[in-house]
Amino acid sequence: MKIVVVGLGVIGGSFTMALKEAGYNDVYGIDTNEETLVKAKKLGLIKEGFTSGEEIVKDADLIIMSLYPRLVKKFITDNKDNFKDGAVITDATGIKKMFIGHIVEILPSNIDFVFGHPMAGREKKGIDFATSEVFKGANYILTPVDRNKEENLKLIEDLAYEIGFKRVKRINPEYHDEMIGFTSQLPHALAVALVNSDVEGRDTGSFIGDSYRDLTRIANINEDLWSELFLGNKENLLMSIQNFENELDKIKYAIKDNDIESLKQLFIKSTKRREKL
Repeated sequence: MKIVVVGLGVIGGSFTMALKEAGYNDVYGIDTNEETLVKAKKLGLIKEGFTSGEEIVKDADLIIMSLYPRLVKKFITDNKDNFKDGAVITDATGIKKMFIGHIVEILPSNIDFVFGHPMAGREKKGIDFATSEVFKGANYILTPVDRNKEENLKLIEDLAYEIGFKRVKRINPEYHDEMIGFTSQLPHALAVALVNSDVEGRDTGSFIGDSYRDLTRIANINEDLWSELFLGNKENLLMSIQNFENELDKIKYAIKDNDIESLKQLFIKSTKRREKL
């Protein structure tokens, strides 16, 4: 099977590493950065690199797209006449609803796009920070559409397990975006707000323990990607922010009122819910 990975950043690069470890040797890369392609080839992660898809996608059995949401549609539009008959495409995009309809509309009927989301990532960007370890034990989500063939959904599921993912779940795109708004985007928003709420000029680093370190790890954030993800899923994210604010207010007013029993009940509730996860 000839595999092409589009976008050799931290996630695309990690895909090439994981594929190599799983025994897939017929892997090629597409990236606009020629230096990235040179690095990937030198590391033995790809057989050859290309700055566009015009040539290589004609022979690709599987295309894995690791691009920003707006670039996924552009790549499909630019290459819709180049894809091999029966090719399977999948992606690693963190939101789905904003572009799935457009992709399905423009994609040739003989090409199957299995929309996917590896629940794994790193704060840094670029192939220098790629690692297959990021996939080990992680969750992988598929958001099937009516035109998907079962054998192609199974192809991506099996591949996910082969490269280290622990669980693959199928859900509809709407529910995916609702859950991602809460489990991924809200934590990133909180981390950014926590770091930015610090008093400027304090020696905060001398007072950091595990709690602050763990909570703020993802505040080191790719501003281009996450701005696009936040705005592309704004309704779900705003709802999650509002629900969080409501719960934070409960803590704030319990402290304000010296209401120790309410505080304890909130702590007990969170402990029980966390243990169920």
